[in-house]
Amino acid sequence: MKTLPLDDEAADLALAGGKGASLARLARAGLPVPGGFHVTTDAYRDFVSRDGLNEQIMEAVSGMPPEQASPRIAALFSEREIPAETAAEIRAAHARLGEDVPVAVRSSATAEDLPDMSFAGQQDTYLNIRGDGLLDAVRRCWASLWTARAIAYRAANGVPQDDVTLAVVVQELVAADAAGVLFTANPVTGARDQIVINASWGLGEAVVGGQVTPDTVIVARTRGGKGENNENNGNSGIGDIDDIVEEHVGDKTVMTVRTPGGTREEPVPEDLRHRPVLDPAQVTRLARLATEIEELYGTPMDVEWVRREGTFLIVQARPITRLRQQVEEWNDSLTGDYLWTGANLGEAIPDVMTPSTWSLVQIFIGEAMSTSALPGFTMVGNIGGRFYMNLSVVFSVARALGMRRRLGAVEQVFGRLPRGLDVPLLPASRRQIIRSVLPLAFTLRRRITANAARMPGFLATARRRCEELRGRIAATATTGELAGLWEAELLPYFVEACQTLEAAGRQGGNTLVMTRARLREMVGETDAEAILTGANADGELASLGTIVGLEKLAAKEIDRETFARLYGHRGAHEFEVSIPRPGEDPRWIDAQLAAVSESSGHTGALLDRQREAREAAWRRFGERYPRKVAGTRLRVARWNAIVRDRESARSEVIRAFWALRSFVLRAGELTGHGDDLFFLSIQEILAVLRGDDAPAEKVAVRRATYERYAALPAYPTLIVGRFDPERWAADPGRRGDIFDARGGGAPVSDTVTGFPGAPGVVEGVVRVIAGPEDGDRLAPGEILVTTLTNIGWTPMFPRAAAVVTDMGAPLSHASIVARELGIPAVVGTGNATMRLRDGDRIRVDGERGTVELLEP
Repeated sequence: MKTLPLDDEAADLALAGGKGASLARLARAGLPVPGGFHVTTDAYRDFVSRDGLNEQIMEAVSGMPPEQASPRIAALFSEREIPAETAAEIRAAHARLGEDVPVAVRSSATAEDLPDMSFAGQQDTYLNIRGDGLLDAVRRCWASLWTARAIAYRAANGVPQDDVTLAVVVQELVAADAAGVLFTANPVTGARDQIVINASWGLGEAVVGGQVTPDTVIVARTRGGKGENNENNGNSGIGDIDDIVEEHVGDKTVMTVRTPGGTREEPVPEDLRHRPVLDPAQVTRLARLATEIEELYGTPMDVEWVRREGTFLIVQARPITRLRQQVEEWNDSLTGDYLWTGANLGEAIPDVMTPSTWSLVQIFIGEAMSTSALPGFTMVGNIGGRFYMNLSVVFSVARALGMRRRLGAVEQVFGRLPRGLDVPLLPASRRQIIRSVLPLAFTLRRRITANAARMPGFLATARRRCEELRGRIAATATTGELAGLWEAELLPYFVEACQTLEAAGRQGGNTLVMTRARLREMVGETDAEAILTGANADGELASLGTIVGLEKLAAKEIDRETFARLYGHRGAHEFEVSIPRPGEDPRWIDAQLAAVSESSGHTGALLDRQREAREAAWRRFGERYPRKVAGTRLRVARWNAIVRDRESARSEVIRAFWALRSFVLRAGELTGHGDDLFFLSIQEILAVLRGDDAPAEKVAVRRATYERYAALPAYPTLIVGRFDPERWAADPGRRGDIFDARGGGAPVSDTVTGFPGAPGVVEGVVRVIAGPEDGDRLAPGEILVTTLTNIGWTPMFPRAAAVVTDMGAPLSHASIVARELGIPAVVGTGNATMRLRDGDRIRVDGERGTVELLEP
C-alpha cells in the first residue's frame, strides 16, 4: 500500500514517518485532527529505486558539500514523474476527503520528531494544494528530504544519510481564523507546571516561521489530577488548569491567508493587531486539550493548533526536544531591596549549598544567632545557593536605636563598605523595630548567661559525644531507629553546639572590637596586633589546629587515626555535608603532609618569632604606660580567652556537622536513595525515613538547580537589591566586589587597599589561588592572593610571605591566623583578584592595609 488512512493502525514511524505516526496516534485517540491520509515511505522507496535515482542521490551526498548536493538532487526529482500506480492511489485517497478539498501537504521523515531530535523545519510543507498540484507537492516534499540544511542536520546528529526515508501527510487545510503553537512545559525555564501558548491571526505558518510576534499566554496547572507533583518522573496526569499567570499581546503585523493558488502573507487589519487572539475561556479549552495530548504521550509536547469558528484542531504534535531541566529558584535577594554581604559566615560557607546543608545552616543560624530576625524580615538568605547576611537589618536596627556611631564595629566583622554606598533600610518604622528588638535583647541576655555557664562542660565532652553519635548512627539497622536517634540525641547535640557558639561569641559584649581599638590608639597598629596575639599560647587555637596537627603527624608524634579524630572535621568545605571531611580522605592528608614536609617546623618557628615580637611590644608598652600594664594584661587575657572560646565552639559546631553528614549518608543507605538525600532538606529526609517517599521526587529538579548555580563563578561580596546570578555571570563587565541593582556605583579602584589584617611589610611575587584545592601552586615565599580564606586554607599560611584577600575584616579567619603567625595580611580589599595576576611583584603593608604594585 502506497497510502494509508490517517488513523490507520499500521501508520507507524517506519511507514508514516515521525509527523505522520504522531498524527495517527492523535486521531486514534479521538483528539480533534483534520481528516487526511499518509503517502507511505513505501511510495518514496519505490520512486527512488527506479532508474538508479537512489544511487545518484548517495553519490551526490557523499561527494559534494550539502550546498552543492541539494540542488543537484532537486533536479533529479523534478525530472521524474510519480509512478502511475502510486499517483492513482494518492488521487483516490484525496477524493475520499471530498470534492477537490484544499489540503496541506507535509513532509514526514523517519528520522523526525524523535524524543532527542525534532528535525523541525528541515523538510517542506505546502498549503492550499488542489487537483493536479497534489502530485507535484508530494514529489517536492520527497525532494525536501535532501535540502542542504536537512543533509547537514543529519550529519551533525550522526544519522546515516542512507537510513532515512520520507512519508507525506496530506490533510484537509482548515480555513483557520487563528493558529499557533503551544508547549506543555515552559521551553525557556523548563517548568513542567506551565503551558505556554503562542497565538496569531490566520494560518499558523507566520507563527511557525517567525514572521510575526504572536500573543504569548502562560498557564499554570496542577499536575497529576490529584494535585500531586510528578514533574520529575516524566509522566503527568491531566491535572487542573489553575490560572493565566502571564499574558503578552503581540504586535501581530502579518498573517498567512489562503489564496486560490496557495497562500500569502498580508497585513493584519489594524483593529486586530493589538487585540488578543484568545479569550480566557479559549485559553482554558486549549490548555486542557494540550494536557490531554501530553497525557497520551507521557512527555512534554510541542503542539501546532488551528482554530476554526471557535473549534480547535491539532495539525502536529511532537515531543519537546532538549527541554531544559526544570530548576528551582534559590534567591532571597528577590524578597526586597536590601544590602547583602557574603563576608564573615559567607567565608566559612564559600560553596553553593546543597538543600540538606542549607536546611541545617538555617537551624544553626536560628540557634547560634537567635536574635537574627525581625518579624517579617530575615538576617540570612540563600542567593543562588550561596550564604549571605542581610546588613539592611543591622543598619536599620542601629539607626532605630540611635546607635549609628557604633556601625563602625560592623566593619570589624563584615568588612568595609564602599565609600558613599547608600544602604537600603527595612520598610519598617522606628517604632516597629524598637518594639521588636527590645524583647529580643532581654531574651538574648538570659540565653547567653545560661549557655555560657554550660559552655565549659559542653566543650570538654563534645568530641567524645560526636564520636559516640557517629558510631550509633552507623549501627542503626532501620529507618525508624535512625529517625528516632535524630530526635532523641543528634538534634539536641547539634542545638547545644550552636547555642554554645552564640554564648562564646557574645560573651564580653564588644570586648573584641573595643580592646583592639583602644590598643591601636595607645601603641599603634604594629604593637597592638603583636600584643593581641598569643591566643594559642595558653591552649591550642582551633584555627591553627590543622597545621599544628599536621606537623605533629609529620613528626610522628601522632598517627593518622589520631589526626583524623582530633582535626579531621575541619576543612575548606566544612559546612557542606555532601563533601567528605579531610579525616575521611587519605589523599587530602597525603597532599597536606607533602606540603608540610617542604617547610618542616616552619609553623613553630613562626609562632616563636611572633612570641618574641609580642614580648617586645609588651616591654615597650610597660615603658610607656607602667601603671596600665596590669589592667591591660587582664583585658588582653580576656580577649584571648574569648577568641579561644569562640574558635573552640566554632570547631565543635563543625564537628557536629560531621555527625550530621554521617546521618544523611546512613539515611541514604537505609532508604536506598544514596546521595540523592543531599538534595532534600533535613525535614524531607526525616519524612523519607518515616516512609513518605514523595520528597524524593524533588531530587532531579534540586540536583539540576544545584549544578546550575555551582557552574557559575562566586558572586560579589556585596549585593544590593534583586540579583540574577546567571545574568550577572554572563556580563563580561561583572564585578566581584559589589553588585548594585540600582545602577551606578563606584568604579573599581586602581589601587588595592583594605583592612590592616596583620602588621608587617613584605615584598614578593603574587600567586592568585582560586581555591584550597589549588594550594600546591603556592611556593614558599610567595604572596597568597585570593577571594577569601577559611580554615581549609590554613595549611598554606606558613608557606606564604603575606596574605591578601578580597573579602574579610579584622575578625575574619585570614586576619586571626596571619596575626598569630606574624604574617603580614591585608584583607577585605574587594578587588585584589581583579587587579593582581600571577607573577606580579607587590609590596604588602599589613599595618596600613595597602598593596603596592612594583615595577618588574
